Amino acid sequence: MDLGLKAKNVLVTGGSKGIGRAIADLFAAEGANVAICARNAGEVEATVKALQGRGVKGWGEAIDVADPAALKQWVEGAAREFGGVDIVVCNVSALAVGDTPETWEKSFRVDMMHTVNAVAAALPYLEKSKAASIVIVSSVSGFEVDFAAGSYGAIKAALIHYAKGLSSQLIAKGIRVNAVSPGNTYFEGGIWQNIEQGSPDLYKMAMGLNPTGRMGTAEEVAVGVVFVASPIASRISGTNLIIDGALTKAV
Repeated sequence: MDLGLKAKNVLVTGGSKGIGRAIADLFAAEGANVAICARNAGEVEATVKALQGRGVKGWGEAIDVADPAALKQWVEGAAREFGGVDIVVCNVSALAVGDTPETWEKSFRVDMMHTVNAVAAALPYLEKSKAASIVIVSSVSGFEVDFAAGSYGAIKAALIHYAKGLSSQLIAKGIRVNAVSPGNTYFEGGIWQNIEQGSPDLYKMAMGLNPTGRMGTAEEVAVGVVFVASPIASRISGTNLIIDGALTKAV
């Protein structure tokens, strides 16, 4: 199946590792040009080289997405480098689980406002695209109460609502907007590896809740993100794609 992504210009926040890296890799494998950002300059450079090795344009900068000015400059830099923007994937999360002023502030500033600011910066370019799409990575914690209830879950719920509202506001301009909500996803350096090492009881409980007997992979999440972002999904907008191996029970 041709997803229609060849030569499309894609921006992925937090694209140097984990789910973001898997998303960037899969877009590149489909022939898209990919721009990424992350805080670690070495990881950004290594990822850009890997993307370019797939025969597409790769570009990136080391920034903190919680800095609105830096984020806007990154979006504008990618648009100049590629000659436009077709797809934006807002993937970064502070992973601030808790119920303290610090976790609330961090979740709002990183998860929520980085998404709002990235969309605002990209809109002038998306309006010129014939295949414009925004994908916002949320979480199953955004629509079911679990161990991450508090700042993380509430802000992830806000992202789902934001995506739905944007889909209605932007569809007349030809811009599709969807959310993707992964369930437990295990990858090197990710939150579940950290929990496995630091809170083995919580990890064991989470594993016991997974009907498949395992957690998902970053690559499995990436498949869903890339599909709903692609031109072939032209009729899909305003949805929240759940990728959780039947973990959640909500209807």
